[in-house]
Amino acid sequence: MIARTLLTLLAVTQAMPGLWALLARVAFFDHFPLGGVGWVALLPPYNEHLVRDAGAGMLALAVALALAAWWLDRRVVIVAVIAFLVFVVPHTVFHSLHLAHFPLADAVAQQVGLILEIVLGVAVLVLVARDRGTARTRDALSPRSP
Repeated sequence: MIARTLLTLLAVTQAMPGLWALLARVAFFDHFPLGGVGWVALLPPYNEHLVRDAGAGMLALAVALALAAWWLDRRVVIVAVIAFLVFVVPHTVFHSLHLAHFPLADAVAQQVGLILEIVLGVAVLVLVARDRGTARTRDALSPRSP
């Protein structure tokens, strides 16, 4: 249940900005995350192709994470979370090194949010590893037998 909740939360954290970036590219660029200081706009210039690609990538991760939450197949969960971490770790490193134009509160909020995503992803992997041999995991986090 905890793994499903964390996977769902991670899927939402990717789906919301992913859809926003795909459906309203300029608004995403100018106003993400909440309409105040636009964090993406602090790293100009606007590039429609980049915003579309970022949105599509986030949406793809959201789908993988949501399916992992739905199925709770151990291998699917591991693949989805590792793919998520392959995206979010370099994303976090980049933003950690590019905070010069950010107001302090926004820099802190951004870093806390990004690091929290990493922590949640690692927590899911720990849950899967910890519960690997238990009956609950065999039933809920491993592939179904044909």
